[in-house]
Order: sequence, then C-alpha cells, then structure tokens
Amino acid sequence: MKHTQAHERSTDLGEAGPTGAGGGRLVGSDRVLAVLKALARHPGGVGLEELTRAIGSPKPTVHRALGALRRAGLADQDVRGRYGLGDEFLRMAFAHHEARPEHLRVRPVLEALAHRFGETAHYAVLDGHEVVYRAKVDPPAGAVRLTSTIGGRNPAHSTAVGKLLLAGRLGTLAEVEAWIGTAPPARRTPRTLCTAAGLHRELTATAAQGYACDDQENETGVNCLALPVFLTSPTMPSGAVSVSALAYRTPLTVLVDALDEIRALLGRLGEPYR
Repeated sequence: MKHTQAHERSTDLGEAGPTGAGGGRLVGSDRVLAVLKALARHPGGVGLEELTRAIGSPKPTVHRALGALRRAGLADQDVRGRYGLGDEFLRMAFAHHEARPEHLRVRPVLEALAHRFGETAHYAVLDGHEVVYRAKVDPPAGAVRLTSTIGGRNPAHSTAVGKLLLAGRLGTLAEVEAWIGTAPPARRTPRTLCTAAGLHRELTATAAQGYACDDQENETGVNCLALPVFLTSPTMPSGAVSVSALAYRTPLTVLVDALDEIRALLGRLGEPYR
C-alpha cells in the first residue's frame, strides 16, 4: 500500500507525523494524498488549523493541497469554512466499490447469512499482514451491531478470515516465522495468538478442516467463523466469507454446528467447497 521514492516519502497520519517512514518530509503529491487521508478521518469536517497540525506541514502548503483537491472535486468546504471529502471523491469510491465483481456476487450470500443468524456477515481479502473488508451486511434486526466498515482493516493473525487465508499460504513453521518477522504480532485480546508456534498450529488445523474460527481473539465479546470463497481460481481463495457474532448472543459453537448450512449457502456461488 505504501510506495517510497528516492526524493519522496509517504506517511500514515498519526503514526509518523510530518515525516515519512524513511524520515523525509511530505512533498508534492504525497502531501496532497496525506491531506486527502486526513479529510477521510473527519466525516464531520475539519478546520484548516486542525488539518495543518495533523499534517505537520506549513499552513500555506496545506491550503494549496486543499485547493488542488477542491479543483478536482475531491474536497469541499462548507459554509463554516470546514473541509471535507468532495462529492466527486464519494462518487468515484462508491462507483468503484459497486462495480467490483466479487462484491456483486457475494452480497446475496452475505444477506442470506445475516438474515439466518441475525449477525453481521463479511467478505474480506488478505493484504499483507491485514485483512480488508470488501463487503458487509448487517442483520435486519438487533440493537447491537458491529462497528466494522467496508474498506476497514484488521490484523490477519487475530481474525478468522485472516487465519483462513493465511492457512493456504503459510504451510510450514519457517514460513510463519518469516511472515511474522522480528516484531511479534499485536495482542488484541488475552486470547490472541502471538507466537509463531501457536499460529502455525492454528493454521495447520484450519487448512485441514477447511474453516477458521476467531474465539474472541480480535475483539473481546465477538467471535467469528470464516470459510473460503473461490471467485477467481478453483484452488486459491480470492477471499473469505465470515459470520461475526456477539458471543453472548450467538456462541461460536452455534456457528460451528451450522457449518453444513453455511457451506450450502456459499454453494450458491458454484464453488468447490469441502
């Protein structure tokens, strides 16, 4: 997701401040993109002073970046002088999302799962050490719902969809160790698997059984069951479908007991499930 050039450095706001991962200051297009990302974090709008502090660049340069974004329709300014994402940005984002073939194909299955269990159904793909949610359907009723969003991310090692997709890529302990690298995975809850050996055992079991579970490993009080989706290849999953449930409302055992029913719903996609 991040691209580094010899004369430019990019950064994630809130992590590296005004400089990129390699120490270089934001310049040119990197600054414009940093402003765009900052606007996305403020759906209610943000003032120039606050935006300048968040970017860590001089006010005139941030103002020029905003001008470029406004001319392209990617940013807008309201009557209070606060800036936000423009209509053209939203149009492009939603048009791109709606046109994705996997989103269109998977959504009816997600709707069926959400209706059947009264819980949230997701479709997610693997992106490095994280999973990205490409589609989400909330249950038709229920006062308590998950806060996940389309385009949102979670660590792969602590989620059912992540472990399912990693199981097809990391077959040995050495591969798991190389994937983890020198920094241990973040411990999201007391149940999160944070060692190479523990994660390897979990991925081995996941590969053998054809599904993955998240037993309150990513968020306390939320469990999840995930199965693979083969939209682009008969052997390599393009992503995973999951049912994410509030543990007090739908225990993990309920989801596991309904595996055959979930597989039958996924069978509507015409895929070779085990």
